[in-house]
Amino acid sequence: MSQRSVRLCCGDLVEVRPPDEIAQTLDTEGALDHLPFMPEMVEFCSKRFRVSRRALTICFSGPGSPRAFRSDDVVTLDDVRCSGAAHDGCQKACRTFWREAWLRKVEDTAVCSQVDLPGMDRLRTRLKVSNGPKLYYCQASELSKATYPLSRWQRLRKHLSGLRVGNFNALKMAQGIGKWLFFLKIRPIFLGVYARGRNESTSRQGGRNLQPGEWVEVKSMRGIIETLNAHGCNHGLYFSPDMRLWCGRRGRVKARLDKIIADGTGQMMQLRDTVSLEGSTCGCSYMGFGMEGCSRCELTYWREDWLLRCDQSSGAPVSRQQARLNEGWTRGQPDGAPGE
Repeated sequence: MSQRSVRLCCGDLVEVRPPDEIAQTLDTEGALDHLPFMPEMVEFCSKRFRVSRRALTICFSGPGSPRAFRSDDVVTLDDVRCSGAAHDGCQKACRTFWREAWLRKVEDTAVCSQVDLPGMDRLRTRLKVSNGPKLYYCQASELSKATYPLSRWQRLRKHLSGLRVGNFNALKMAQGIGKWLFFLKIRPIFLGVYARGRNESTSRQGGRNLQPGEWVEVKSMRGIIETLNAHGCNHGLYFSPDMRLWCGRRGRVKARLDKIIADGTGQMMQLRDTVSLEGSTCGCSYMGFGMEGCSRCELTYWREDWLLRCDQSSGAPVSRQQARLNEGWTRGQPDGAPGE
């Protein structure tokens, strides 16, 4: 059953409702209006967070993107992402969506609720994690059912709603529209279609084995184009326009990415030679009317071929010869490097 609460705004302090109250809102699939409450979310029951934004628009790696939830009662919370623990260690680290019926607004001075461990165990037993062999059930797999595609004018209205509810201010709105105009309207006129290589097929150098905490520098645009095919992809992974803003910048590896659940299908996709970087999320500014970041704030996926390992002390990129020595290369062959 759907349980409405006070309309939440950005910055509101909320407490995740106790597990038994959440269970009352869920259908037999463990969802509310087709949005699953996942086992990874149970640990947050009775804990407090700030509302990050109202989920007005979302990206979807399938047809009909961007999209919006069918009912305007979904928010995201600061720094709350899915661990993937109940879904065979999925590393997608999705920002979880919360129906307002699963939250309650509280004051800073309010006494915290007690954690109900038996109730959390009862709730977990009600939650679904798969749709069949090798098909997972989670918020990413069900997004197409919980949302609908937006027309251009609907995108504009959602964008204006984002300004009204405080998802971004007027300056951010102007910056987002400016980026959208540059990436999709102005740049192609003078420089052609964005980030397309000439390779009929792409190959991986591999062997870098970048680890969390290591410093890297994103290659120049010219260096990255050398790794792409005519569709702007490296082994099926798209180098999106907003990633251009990272060229020449340095950052730290956040995590290695080996497997993620695909949007809409629930299939586990295997990745190789791919990492995420700290602070690098999908900007979506190049999408319709400059959305200034959709509510998913997806991690950006980086092929190791797009990155240069940096010296930890000086921050300078490590030369290819030194990198090979560091990684155990002998006579140009990687020691134990993964094959295709």
